This record gives sequence, C-alpha cells and structure tokens, in this order.
Amino acid sequence: ELGWISKVYVNRPAVVRHAEQIKKWKTLKGNWQAAWLLKAVTCIDLTTLSGDDTPSNVQRLCFKAKHPIREDLLKALDMHDKGITVGAVCVYPARVTDAVNALKAAGCNIPVASVAAGFPSGQTPLETKMAEIKLAVEYGAREIDIVISRSLVLTGQWEGLYEEICQCRKACGGAHMKTILATGELGSLANVYKASMIAMMAGSDFIKTSTGKEVENATFPVGIVMMRAIKEYYWQTGNKVGFKPAGGIRTAKEAITWLMLVKEELGVEWLTPELFRLGASSLLGDIEQQIFYHVTGSYPLQHELAMA
Repeated sequence: ELGWISKVYVNRPAVVRHAEQIKKWKTLKGNWQAAWLLKAVTCIDLTTLSGDDTPSNVQRLCFKAKHPIREDLLKALDMHDKGITVGAVCVYPARVTDAVNALKAAGCNIPVASVAAGFPSGQTPLETKMAEIKLAVEYGAREIDIVISRSLVLTGQWEGLYEEICQCRKACGGAHMKTILATGELGSLANVYKASMIAMMAGSDFIKTSTGKEVENATFPVGIVMMRAIKEYYWQTGNKVGFKPAGGIRTAKEAITWLMLVKEELGVEWLTPELFRLGASSLLGDIEQQIFYHVTGSYPLQHELAMA
C-alpha cells in the first residue's frame, strides 16, 4: 500500500521532546525492580556475534541462556520454579548447529536465532542472502534476523525493498523473521517509519532497530517511531508485529526503560517474548548484578557470578 508510505510525516521535535522525557522517568525500586528485571531476562536474545566465536564459547552462552540468574538468587525471590530462561540465543549461521546441539544437550527448548541476509552491511546479492537464510534454517535456526539493503531506503525504492523482504520471508519458511532496519543509517525518522511499514507489509514477524554494528544503534526516538508504526499497522490490519531494540543496551536501568516504553506505547500484551525482545550481549550480566544486590544488599565480586 504505497498510499500509506506517501503520506508519512514525522514531527521530529515532538519525538525528540518525548524521548527526553523518557530519560527522566523514575527508577523502580525493591521488588518492583526485581520483577521488571526478571521480565526483561525472559525477553533477551542472548547474543554472540564475534569473529572469534568457537563451539566452546557458544556452548557456555547456551548454558547461560538456560540458567540466566543464579539458582540461589531465584530461590530467595521464590522464582526458582518459574522456568525463567532468555528468549533466544542469537549467533552467526556457522554457529547455529553448535547452539542447537548445546541447547538440546542442556534439555531446553530455547529457540536459536541466526543473523543472515548479508549481516551486518546487507551489501550482498539477493541470491546470496536467500541462500544464507535457507542454510541457517536447515541448520536448525527457528528465528532469522535479516538485514535490509539501506540503499533501497535512501533512494526511495519502496517497492524494491518490499520485494526483497518478501523473498527473504519466503526463504525463512516456518522460521520467524526479524527484519533489522539499521536505523542509524536510514537518514531520517520518516525513513525509519516508512521502512518499518514496508517490512511489516512484507510479512516480518518482528522489526528490529539495529545490527549493533552501526555508529548509532537503539535510541528512544527511533523506538518511539517504530512502535507508532507497529500500532498503526495493528489498527489497520489487526496483525501484531513484534519489536526488538538492539545495540548499546547494556544496563538494567536501560532495559527497564525500554520495557516501560513498550508498555506505554503498545500495551501490556506486547510485554512477552513473542512480541518483544532485547538484543544484547552484556546486558544480562548487569541485570544479574542488580538482582544479587536486591537479594543480598551488596554487589557481587567478579568471581561470584557466572560469565554471561
């Protein structure tokens, strides 16, 4: 529906003003903070996307995904029997098999997500992107994080962007598809809104802010614009599309703020792993430290928490 796209206007000063207000929201304390942090844990895509990834560090990551918070801390909160795990484990296609095997050995059903489609630049031919997606699915990935070609947005080729995402959606088969917009490279908030709409029209299950490799990653102005697009799409079609901020989210406080923003913009029903994810590699470590402090009254020594 190109008519939707042609009419898009984003009031940037209003968005920036709202984003500044978000930063001033009061921090939750006590049991309320602990509860929101445990909710955040269940929505994390625990990620390793390094050139030196090996089967052993992927295996450690998968074990951490199953046991994100120390058992004695969960018992102190009476949450040890609630099956708290992260939302997914995210790796490169070459490491999908390692992750699938590690999670199977650990006896858990956490999905494996794989980045694909020329991640992070998107500067590969469409045929190569589709082949990479299909391989990741064959290896056992149940979620695929594709990345769009930014040039199609910057040159206004909306039909071309739609067709590319449709082809990727087809290649994903039964796997869930998260579409990374790389918002820091789209030039304007209006382009972010338009790209969000196109991605949803093309069948994306999630729209995601960033690869984590851009200079600017998940920011509140971008998050507000993408969530407004999700809300508009839901009003127009009745279809709920998930939202995933990723890149630069490292502290427990930031995680809670994102959760609160989703609750404000989209409602409580979006606060589930099916419709909200946090893309992060180091966030879980800070959350576990805050849980430790809540339970014990002091911060842990370096050796007291397992490596995230």
